[in-house]
This record gives sequence, structure tokens and C-alpha cells, in this order.
Amino acid sequence: MIYRPLGRTGVQVSELCFGTMSFGGDADEDTSAAMYAACRDAGINFFDTADTYNGGESERILGRLMKGHRDDLVVATKCYNPQGDDINARGTSRRHVTRAVEASLRRLGTDRVDLLFLHQFDGRTPIDEQMRGLEDLVRSGKVLYPAASNYAAWQTLAALSVQQRHGWSRLEVLEPMYNLVKRQAEVEILPMAEAHEIAVIPYSPAAGGLLSGKYAGAGGGGDGSRLHTNQMYQVRYGEDWMHDTAARFAAFCRERGLHPVGAAVAWVGAHPAVTAPIIGARNLDQLRASLDSVSIDMTTALRAEISALSRTPPPATDRSEEHVG
Repeated sequence: MIYRPLGRTGVQVSELCFGTMSFGGDADEDTSAAMYAACRDAGINFFDTADTYNGGESERILGRLMKGHRDDLVVATKCYNPQGDDINARGTSRRHVTRAVEASLRRLGTDRVDLLFLHQFDGRTPIDEQMRGLEDLVRSGKVLYPAASNYAAWQTLAALSVQQRHGWSRLEVLEPMYNLVKRQAEVEILPMAEAHEIAVIPYSPAAGGLLSGKYAGAGGGGDGSRLHTNQMYQVRYGEDWMHDTAARFAAFCRERGLHPVGAAVAWVGAHPAVTAPIIGARNLDQLRASLDSVSIDMTTALRAEISALSRTPPPATDRSEEHVG
């Protein structure tokens, strides 16, 4: 395991971040503890959770697991999604973000989070109000670094502009979706982040299991798989070309003696703008392939071969003719 700078913060994080979305859901407490121990044994010091994961149980389990060595870890959580029936228990207003962070700190059993991600862009709340809420939390010591998940490049730059104008702490980390069949981040988000020295920790590097090698061709996915039972994943990864790409990728990995999950994670991690892919698992067997990704020599040539299996998104200007040859 190597360690990389987290943007401009001066903090060093492992080249893999473990996402605890399964804690308290697909993974019970014993399984969660086993995966956590495997991550720590592998050298991971970076953990990502959210207040909405399994009704807060993910945060509670992570809090119990990190007890006694909290200062060795870089811990991220998120807020935005509804936390009750009250109309104001959602979004990224100062009111809700303050209350959400206080609740997350109680569940995590800590006095601060290293990173707070605004989980989605809140179009109902002015950006300056959202950024002021983050600044208040930074000044109180409850949040060390502001961050954003699922933001477009223009939304990130709008937030940075407000923060710079007021002299507030800026967004230091972005968390976009990024994998071999979801490459929109390559167009503007990743170049923007690299230009502004913003760390990037992409989620879903194995495309919700689509790139695991278990699915062959259009419409693949057996009973019990997320791609078969979860409507969100069906919509996200439901296009035939994505399943065809996954089948080609699986065949490519078999020919090269690579585990598809490990190769998918390594492909994401090899992008120059990426700090650490977020890996996740429901059990130790699933986790091992992601942990093994660090041993794959993802050369420029190998990454290009894998990229060629998928669709390259058009440039932001749509002047694709300038990129031929």
C-alpha cells in the first residue's frame, strides 16, 4: 500500500479508500469487523461512510471499530439525504448540515470528521449559504476539510468562487462516480480537479458489480445480484452496451490472468487525477480482489487497452473531429 497526498491538505491517505456502505446492511457487525480488520492489515487508513447508510448503522459500526485508534484514520462522512419526515431534515441548508454533522459525530463516537461531503448538489439552497454552513463547521473544529460528492464541474467551481471570495476553507475533495462504463468524469470533473489540486476519490469503480466478471452480455445478472434486484442499479447500468463492454472486459482479464474487480479498481486508480478509488464489499471474499488491485501494474499501455474496450465520452466542446488520429 502506498500513500498519496490528499489534495493540498498535507494529509497522506492510502491509495485505496474503503467505503462502509455495506456495514449494518449487507454486512452484519461480525462481517463488517472482519472486512475492517483486513483493510487495516492491508494498510488502509481512509474510510468513507454517510449518515444515510443503513439508517446510520454504518456510522455506528465504524465508530465502534475505530475506537482506540481514531487518530490513525482519515474518516469521511456525508449529509444531504432525508433524515426523517420533517421537511427540513434534508438538503444542505446550514440548519440541516449542522444538525446532521452533530448526529454523525455521536454515531461515530468522535469529536470531528476529517472530511464532510455534501452528498449531492442542493439546487434549492444558494451556494453561498451552503458554503457558509461548511465554514461554520470548519471553524468549530467539527469538520476539518469540506468536500462534495456528485457535483458537476461547474457546481464545484461556483462553490470554490464563493469560498475564495469570502476567504473560507475551500472544497478539498470530490467524490464522483467513475468506472469503465461511466466515464463522464473524464470530460470536465477530473481535468478541473487536477488543475485546482483537488483530491478525487471515485466511487463504484467496479460499476456495482457489473465489471466483476459475473455477467455475460446484455441484460446479464442473476437472481440476488444488485443489478438484478436493485432498481437504481438497473437504471444506472441497464444499457446493453454497458453489459457488452463488461463481457469484453471479463474476457480481456481472463486472457491476461487478471481478476476483473482488481483490474477495474486499478484502472480507476491509475488516472492521474485520482487519489484513491473507494472500494466496497459485502464479505471478505469480495473484498480480497479489490485489495489485490494494488499489486496490478496498470501501465499506460495496459490502461489504454482497457479503455479501448469502452466508449470514450466526447469532449466538452463536442469538437470530436479535433481528437481523431
